[in-house]
Amino acid sequence: MTDSLPEVERVVRTIARTAVANEKYFGDLDAVVGDGDFGYSLARGFEIVLADWDGFDRTDSSTFLKKVAVVITSRIGGTSGPIWGTGFLRAATAAAGKTELDGPTVVAMLRSAAEGIMTRGGASLGEKTLLDSLVPATDEIESQVAQGNDTLTVLRAAAAVARTTADDTAKLQARRGRAAYTGERSIGSVDAGATAVAVLFEALVQEWQGGPS
Repeated sequence: MTDSLPEVERVVRTIARTAVANEKYFGDLDAVVGDGDFGYSLARGFEIVLADWDGFDRTDSSTFLKKVAVVITSRIGGTSGPIWGTGFLRAATAAAGKTELDGPTVVAMLRSAAEGIMTRGGASLGEKTLLDSLVPATDEIESQVAQGNDTLTVLRAAAAVARTTADDTAKLQARRGRAAYTGERSIGSVDAGATAVAVLFEALVQEWQGGPS
């Protein structure tokens, strides 16, 4: 599994387009126990990423991701901007100095992103956040990479785990964000952020099934 700048661009573009396309869906999920602005905030931020697409510095993958992170942090409202921006920034930092991103490096980028989100949001696993989908999916990617599987196989496996674990957040009580104020009433509904992670992985599978960009 080797990623270079064009493939990093492909991932980010897919994430951005998917976030915009799922604005209402993500918002509706968030409105169950949250304030309902997740879908709107994510869509507005990634719209700007797409609008500014041609102007990003593409010196290398790390630089490109850092520029995207700045837009996300500064232009996505609420708590989503700092959290998602931190994830992109930490991934960029893990990719620094590399022009070709192999499987272990991609895993390191995702691990770093998750750690940054944990620190920024003060969240841990089991607290009904996007981490409850992102971390298990990353574990699966690491396992698939170790087996030497191709990118599409890795993505399919990660997407399956992301979806299962996102659905499983319905069993959890929210401990972070606006949803935490609802206490036990948050049990029974899935977390919007975790579900977004699953949707994004599924979109990447669809993108890679389509062949080269």
